[in-house]
This record gives sequence, structure tokens and C-alpha cells, in this order.
Amino acid sequence: MGDNIKNYSFNTGKISTFGVLDYVIFSLTLMVSVAIGIFYAIKDRHQTSTKTYLLAGGNMSVLPVALSLVASFMSAITLLGTPAEIYNFNTMFMDMTLAYIVAMFLAAYVYVPIFYRLHITSVYEYLEHRFDKRLRLLGSLIYCVMMIMYMAIVLYGPSLALNAVTGFPLWGAVIAVWSVSTFYTTVGGMKAVVWSDTFQATMMVIGLLCVLIQGSIEVGGLTKAWEIAAENHRIKFLEFSVDPRERHTIWAFVIGGGTMWASIYGTNQAQAQRTFSLPTLKKAQLAIWINFPLLLVILYLCGLIGVVLYAFYSKCDPLHAELITASDQLVPLFVMDTLQNLPGVPGMFLASIFSGTLSTIAAGMNSLSAVIFQDFLKPYCLKGMSDAKSTIATKILALCLGVLCLAATVGASKLGGILQAALALYGCLSSPMLGLFTLGMIFPWANAWGALAGILSSISIMTWISVGHYSSKVRAYMPPVSVAGCGINITTLAENVTIVNKSVLPEFVYPTGMEGLYSVSYLWYNVMAFAIVILVGLAVSFATGANNPEDIDPKYICPIFDVFCPCLPERIRKKLYFGVKHENKYAEADKEDKADLEMDAAMENDVSAATPPA
Repeated sequence: MGDNIKNYSFNTGKISTFGVLDYVIFSLTLMVSVAIGIFYAIKDRHQTSTKTYLLAGGNMSVLPVALSLVASFMSAITLLGTPAEIYNFNTMFMDMTLAYIVAMFLAAYVYVPIFYRLHITSVYEYLEHRFDKRLRLLGSLIYCVMMIMYMAIVLYGPSLALNAVTGFPLWGAVIAVWSVSTFYTTVGGMKAVVWSDTFQATMMVIGLLCVLIQGSIEVGGLTKAWEIAAENHRIKFLEFSVDPRERHTIWAFVIGGGTMWASIYGTNQAQAQRTFSLPTLKKAQLAIWINFPLLLVILYLCGLIGVVLYAFYSKCDPLHAELITASDQLVPLFVMDTLQNLPGVPGMFLASIFSGTLSTIAAGMNSLSAVIFQDFLKPYCLKGMSDAKSTIATKILALCLGVLCLAATVGASKLGGILQAALALYGCLSSPMLGLFTLGMIFPWANAWGALAGILSSISIMTWISVGHYSSKVRAYMPPVSVAGCGINITTLAENVTIVNKSVLPEFVYPTGMEGLYSVSYLWYNVMAFAIVILVGLAVSFATGANNPEDIDPKYICPIFDVFCPCLPERIRKKLYFGVKHENKYAEADKEDKADLEMDAAMENDVSAATPPA
């Protein structure tokens, strides 16, 4: 692996630390985000509307919004978790591509069009229009809990992993990233968030490329790394098993992964709010599809890093060599082993990790401020408040949410592995919300009682299953690792550790009974949560008096067969409307859209004319 093999941690037992230049690069990354926030705070100082602050005035360009969509949920969780997933299991996780395709289609043509044409700021306003206020408030509350927990994981987890491996100051990193993201989100609003995300997405790609290129050089090339990984059962892309206990299968990605990512891109406030910042629905849909190949770039870079990571440590597993204490620390250790002799390059990795964290925290705070203001404060506490004062209130709210996020990081380390904890969280809370919105948009018979019963049943059952999974400590099968090449003493060995890599994997017997239920792949949790909402929601709706489809406002219903079966004869598709009057339902709305765009352009010109020259 090169001339510097004696310096590798598995030979010396010692781990390198970041240098001064690395900390400088990390600091510069934070300063750029601060500068973007200050720039938009000054630039938009005469724009005092909540639409400008929360939705960037609805006039953003497609490319930065697409990059922002990528950065918001391709966080440090992905950058640290995906390579570790490949190392511990195999390359099946790269089949998440299939889930992205499903999710982008559903988001672009089912969910976002409904939200966008309603001219809403919070997606939970839809629930009041379609059902009642109870569902709106419940949906908003679930989102607030979910995002605060998720932000805590994203903020604390990567900092903890870096601290454990490199000695990078834990709370120093947490407070630095928190303060920067809180600052530019509060003062700059949506524009600052989107443009900061654009910069941060670029930093993520650069950092990943640095790690992949140098890591490949260290192991003798990417082809050599692939060969080593293949010899040790880490290369696998096609698994068609229908057993839901199989960790990753094609079906799990298409159905389970598709459901999970549809809940993120279709009905998650943070992502939907970005599409609302674009001037037309077509541009919103275009941003979603441009985001797709950018997602693949990060997914494949992380996947290839995982392959190289395994090749590098194929003869000495760092976990069993007691160099690290958790799989989340694999990538930081790999970076310090392979990039230690390149001053400043580890700093690029550091910048990329915390760029992912910054983007997610900022997206969370911006979306939470929109939801809390629109769904709780404006209707009940701040009635009649002027737009200028509402904008000030929203900024104060963003700052308070930042403080709450910092407080929530204390419990973030209690959720287990970073990647699986985050995905399990979305399975318990995000997918039931997708089911709730789907119940309203696809099934005109559903009523408020059915929706309420469906969402509560789903969250309750999925929480029980998730708690059972963690308490039973059921684990998926992991291929063997080796410690044959360690240059340090190994004190303990686990059952999946072998001195010589095995050419044939032993047969794995899945648990049965309740443990069998708890061993179901985390991807299927999303499908279970979604299905429970639909099934219980429809059953209760019909039991309590289903809605008459003819009485439902068609703006709240998606003509699903028009989306999935546009080639069907029109007379058949009309029958499949089930009485909902979809014809020309957006004619009036399209006229209003055109008038709004003309009014926004005129107001922007008036503000520009009134602004004194610098």
C-alpha cells in the first residue's frame, strides 16, 4: 500500500490528528456561509415580507434550488454512514438509485403539484383544507418533533465520530457549526440557505473526491480495490429475495426506499419549501429532476469510497483492532491514514463533512420556522400582525429554534449507529406522514376521522416495532472481517472475525416469531407505516361515513390514473376519477398565478427604484 505503510494506524496503533491548515480550511468554510448570510441580509434589507424571507420571494433559479435539494438531506449522515455500510455489508446500498427514481417521479407529479397550486407556505395547510384543523396541527407537531430529533443527530453524530478518532474538539465543532447555521439562516432567510447549500454541496463533492482519489492510490487503484472487495463478498448488486428480513433487496429499495425518499422529497416541509421558492410549477419539477443525477454523484462517490475503505482495511478490521469503537468512525480513520501526508487535504474532508451538517441544520431551522409560524402562531397568537412584523417574528423564531436544536443534541448519541438511527426515525414518523397526505390526495372517500385514526395507528405500531428491534438487539448478518494483517495486538475477537478470509459464506438462519418481526429490514418499516395509514384510514372512513367524491374540491385530489396511465382513453380515465370533477380545475388558478407573477415583478421593480444607490 505504498512506502508509508509503517505510518498506518493498524501497524502503529496510533492515529494522526488534524493540522493547522486543516483547521484553517474548516474555518474558511464556515466563514463563507456566514458571508452569504450577511450578503442577503444586506441585499434584502428593504424586503420585509414573509414570502421573501421564507420562500425567497418565489423567484429563485432552478440550479441553486436543485443543489439545495441535494444538500439538505445528503448530510454528514450519508457521508459517514454510506461507506461504513459498504464496508460492513456490501454494495447493495448503491441500488438506492432505484428508490431515488421512484421518489423523484412521485414528488414531481403527485405531491408537489398539489402543494404548489394551493399557494401555501406550510404543506400542513393542505391537511386543514382536505380534512380539518386537528390534522393540520397534528401533522405540524409530528414534523417539529421529527426535525428537531433529526437535526440533533446530524449535529452531534458526525462531531462525535470525528472527536473519537482524531481528537477534533467535540463541543467546539458542535457549537461552531450550530452558531454559523443559526446565524445565516436567521439573518438571510431562504436565499441565504439555498445559496449556502449550493456552496456546501460543492464542498461535499470536492471532499469526497479527495478521499476517493487518494484512497484509491493507497490501495493500488480503484480496480484493485474492487477486486479485493469482490473476493471478500462486498460486491453485490442483484438480490431478488422476497424475504423482508433480508437487509437489502431490489424490492426493498424500489418499494421501501422509494417510500422513504418520497416522504422526504414529496411531503417533507424542508424540501417542499424549496420548490415553493421557484416561480413556476414546471421549474419546481425541473429542479427535482436536476437534483436526481446530483444525488447519484454523492451516492456513488460514497459507495466507491466504501469499496476502497474495505480494500484498505481488508486485512485488519479497525473495530476489532480497537482502533475505533463504532462503524461511524471508519471514514475519519481512513482519512487520517491515507491523507495524513497531504497538508490541508484532510481539512477538505472536514469541510465536506460539516458542509453536510450545515445544510441540514439550516434547512431544518428554516422549515421549522415556517411551519410553527404558519400553523401555530399566525392563526392563533399573531392574528392581524403586519407582514413586516411577521418577518421579524419569524427571524426570532428561527433563532429560538437554533437554541432548541443545540439543547437536543444531548440525547443524539443514544440512538445507535448514525445511518440506521436516522433512517429508523424517518420510518417511524416521516412515512406515516406520507401515508396521511396520500390518503388525502388519492382516496377522495377518506374523511378526517379516518385520517386521524390512520396516522395515530401507524405511529403507535411502528414505534412498538422500532423499540422491539432495538431492545431485542437483532442484527443483520455481516460478512467476515480479517485481523490477519494487523501489526498490533488484538485482545478480543467476535464471531464474524476470521484470521483468513473465507471464500464461502456460512448459511445465515433468520430469527422467527417476534424476533423475526423485529429483524425485518429497516426499509420495509416505511412500507408498513405507509400501508397502516391507508388501510386503517379507509376502514375508519367507511365505518364513520365516507366522503362523497363529488363533494370534494378537486384541487385537493390527484388524478392518479392520469399520472400513471396517461395513455388510457379519456372516457376510461374519467370513470377512474370516481366522481371527482377534475376537468378545468386549475383554469382559474392559472390565471391567478400569472397575475401574481406580474404583481411580484412590479413590486420588485418598485423596491429597486426606491432603493438609494450605494
